[in-house]
Amino acid sequence: MSLNTCQSCGACCASFRVDFSVMETQAAGGAVPDGLAADVTQYTARMRGTDHSPPRCAALTGQIGQRVGCGIYEWRPSPCREFAEGSETCERARARHGLPPL
Repeated sequence: MSLNTCQSCGACCASFRVDFSVMETQAAGGAVPDGLAADVTQYTARMRGTDHSPPRCAALTGQIGQRVGCGIYEWRPSPCREFAEGSETCERARARHGLPPL
């Protein structure tokens, strides 16, 4: 079975802060597990680990550039769902981790 590019990359999950509406958390009726979200404001939550230096989402498993996975893929927040493979932001994340452009 071959991996898609994202399953062998993961750079986006270890490059950026991931903020989203608190309405996406389980406590508010959404799907993002409460234990992986930290409150930022009364309206905004953040994926744990993405505000560290260097950032790395707490839901990310595996090694960047080798084989990775998202522990909450089906419940991930909207910024993760909307992130576009091959976009300028994707390429910037890949470069931060020494990965070649797509």
